[in-house]
Amino acid sequence: MTTFAVGSLIVLGLLALLLGTALALASRVFQVDVDPRIEQVEELLPGANCGACGLAGCATAAERMVTGDVSPHICPVCSEEARAEISRLLGIAVEEREPAVARMLCGGGMGCKTNKDYRGVDDCRAAVLVHGGPKACDYACLGLGSCVDACPFEALFMGSDGLPHVIEERCTGCGVCERVCPTNVIKVMPKSRLIWVKCQSHDRGKVVNKICQTGCIACRKCEKEWPSDAIYGVNNLAVIDYEKCDLCGKCAEVCPRNTIVDLRAAARPAAKEKQPAGAGSDNS
Repeated sequence: MTTFAVGSLIVLGLLALLLGTALALASRVFQVDVDPRIEQVEELLPGANCGACGLAGCATAAERMVTGDVSPHICPVCSEEARAEISRLLGIAVEEREPAVARMLCGGGMGCKTNKDYRGVDDCRAAVLVHGGPKACDYACLGLGSCVDACPFEALFMGSDGLPHVIEERCTGCGVCERVCPTNVIKVMPKSRLIWVKCQSHDRGKVVNKICQTGCIACRKCEKEWPSDAIYGVNNLAVIDYEKCDLCGKCAEVCPRNTIVDLRAAARPAAKEKQPAGAGSDNS
């Protein structure tokens, strides 16, 4: 090996040593201490990165929770147990949150007429760009299943009636379906709201009557049945004031088009027919 080659190796070795020392010093000078609680909080979060909190993902949410910028309640998907554990880990008071669920505000489906021939991508957001979509009602669910495809928890499915249906046991109330719906007919609301108006149309009753079998026709029978302002008509649509509503269900009972949903009535077992005295007994 020549003297030149040996010198080159020495120079390269010294440069490597110098650069390595510089990198080591730089790593110490610019070191950022990471709060270990961030990783612990992130592990407690669902990890769906669904964006329901409005942040980039669960990692960002965990960091913002630890720094105190946001509350653990910013994540609507998180279980109550996990939320309580995060609050304990961060040393803050546990806040109760009412469970929420997505619900359909349109009952049209196959019962709503179409007046346009849409031939395009099976996506509601694309369809609505073509003259508002194929439905005769401008407020209707377009039935192409964008909300079903977007749900990160598989809590929605398309029914044979042409409408998306919510599997409440799986729904976390994240709101992803609500954000992708171009006609705003799916909304996240508290689970305690067991009665709601399944229509969003503001068309006059005679118009709705021609194009949809289940839309609100502004007949005001619900308002007349319960005149305490718990339900009233606004721009041809029945609206429920939940601060005054006592969930009696009378509005749903008198609605001639079944536009008002009453989950309690659906879950209520059918009344048994009264039997005459002594029936069912065998004394022989």
